[in-house]
Amino acid sequence: MPLHETRRLAKKTISGWETVEVGAKIAYDVPMETYKEELARSLAETGAIFFEQGLVLKDGRPTPYFVNMARFNTGRLVLGMGRFFAQMMTAKGLSSQVDVILGPSYKGSAIALATSIALWEEYGRDLPFEYDRKEAKTHGEASKVKSLLVNQTLFDGCRIFVVDDVATSMGTKIELLEKIADEAGARGIACQVTGVGIAVDREQTTAVYDAAGRVVEGRRGADAIAEFEARTGVPVYAVAGIREIVAYLHEKRIPLRINGESRPMDAATKAEFDRYVAIYGVTQRP
Repeated sequence: MPLHETRRLAKKTISGWETVEVGAKIAYDVPMETYKEELARSLAETGAIFFEQGLVLKDGRPTPYFVNMARFNTGRLVLGMGRFFAQMMTAKGLSSQVDVILGPSYKGSAIALATSIALWEEYGRDLPFEYDRKEAKTHGEASKVKSLLVNQTLFDGCRIFVVDDVATSMGTKIELLEKIADEAGARGIACQVTGVGIAVDREQTTAVYDAAGRVVEGRRGADAIAEFEARTGVPVYAVAGIREIVAYLHEKRIPLRINGESRPMDAATKAEFDRYVAIYGVTQRP
């Protein structure tokens, strides 16, 4: 089992700096809404969330908005994303139930690293981070066993928390769980995935296609996250859902990119979003 160091740490607070003891047994209260609000503001400020006419999702459906998490592409921004995940995990009581933070390559690997750093800096939880290979390593340290993971941090009985930017079909998450199972089997160890964390839940059903493979607009498909949870038994957690993100940006009149210009969300844009969610949205999650 890895050791989680307990020590005295200078921690920045609203009132200044104070010295506190941190470690695996220390818990902090995180306001449930603060990290969601900060994520919403960051999405707007970076241009990661934007509204534009003529947008089309990868599945072929039109959409009034898009979320591009690749905009979190600097040290400051990706560490901020890691803090959002760390705060969400702590608020939900998850951080004490995790031994390894794993992010699927490629985008998830940076989030896993940032979350691991944030858990240490903010809460004193010194957890290893991990990410997968697209192809198994067969040379060097892995010459005896084909390694599917880069840092090889898994150990017998470890609890893994997966972090990623968004979730759509959940197919890649299923593949990752299979890869983890294969890695554990090859090494003769038992591992448990305790949860999957995503930055933004689009709260959207999957696309519906006709016999010719054309997308059927206006038809509600399946709830991919609910199906994933039912199939795997692994719960999915989001830093924030798209409904609350958009509602917050609209209510606070925070400027974001709308049809190429930065401005607060007007009533027409909000109404268009609401109509879209009414057609394609899932039942709102708790």
